[in-house]
Amino acid sequence: MKIVIFGLTISSSWGNGHATLWRGLCRELIALGHHVTFFERDVPYYAHHRDYHEIVGGDLILYHDWQQVLPLAKEHLSDADIGMVTSYCPDGIAASDLVLSSNVHGRVFYDLDTPVTLDQLQNGASLDYLPPQGLGDFDLVLSYTGGRALEELKSRLHAQRTAPLYGSVDPTVHRRGAPVERYRADLSYLGTYAEDRQATVERLFIEPARRLPQRRFLIGGAQYPQTFPWTVNIYFVAHLPPEEHPAFYSSSRLTLNATRRAMAAMGYCPSGRLFEAAACGTPILSDWWEGLDSFYEPGQELLIAATTAEAVEAIERSDAELARIAHAAYERTLDQYTAAVRAAELERLLNSLDAEPAESRSAAAALTTKGRG
Repeated sequence: MKIVIFGLTISSSWGNGHATLWRGLCRELIALGHHVTFFERDVPYYAHHRDYHEIVGGDLILYHDWQQVLPLAKEHLSDADIGMVTSYCPDGIAASDLVLSSNVHGRVFYDLDTPVTLDQLQNGASLDYLPPQGLGDFDLVLSYTGGRALEELKSRLHAQRTAPLYGSVDPTVHRRGAPVERYRADLSYLGTYAEDRQATVERLFIEPARRLPQRRFLIGGAQYPQTFPWTVNIYFVAHLPPEEHPAFYSSSRLTLNATRRAMAAMGYCPSGRLFEAAACGTPILSDWWEGLDSFYEPGQELLIAATTAEAVEAIERSDAELARIAHAAYERTLDQYTAAVRAAELERLLNSLDAEPAESRSAAAALTTKGRG
């Protein structure tokens, strides 16, 4: 298949979780024999932190203006099998219109931020990456989040067919390495600053640091404000590109997974960081959300904490116990959560799309839209 994607970014991992996922997924799709073309608007904040410059065996098309790139986008879609638009695509509405009006076999929307999308809609926000008529005209709506999010995509955004496509890890990038002194930590946390998970970070990271002054704590990420409540034993490293993540995790005795509020409330929302840490053989301490135990077994493959006391107890566990937990999560991750596994899942989903001619699907979609109006 030729797959054309209009997304947020694949070229820069700065401040987003999309890029790392797409790099591994695209490589594995290409390894399966498919061709991937990725359109990305070339914005300054990603250009200044660009850490990926080409899709080997595919096409990365950076553009500054939608109208300028539109003829090229039409050309690529003219012989494509799949046209896909993702959440937070800066030109998501225009790209959706283009994909939906094309003759591709499969028209797909992939929401990598489903809980945020649904939460903002609930609060009356207008999202500039969603078509105003919703998602009912797409042949398939993929969601980074499973569980009830799939039904809400149907009931609130009129999606006709939904399926989860969870995050993944690229084990050629994320694997155990030698510890690095500047990343050494008894408890680490890697993530972009987000106000809606700050309460979790304070409860499970900052307060334990206050109670355990003899321990070393480390945060890695971007966009942290000057008002962040640092302590003398919390150290900081600025945004880390994906190639530094293994060293970061391999130098951590234990690492924290803190989930954004909307994602935790929705459930079934494993972050890419969860899989990355496990692939590096690092034991994980996580907050709880519905469905977490369907990905890893609490107490056996990762540790759960709701309170500061529980986080402190996890930090104080023996090296042998933490190593056992980390190894169990590592084995499950390489078996079930790699980019190769997800690429095969995506391939099956795309191959299962109805073989009905594009003209008939377009007519049916038009009737569906008219009915909603």
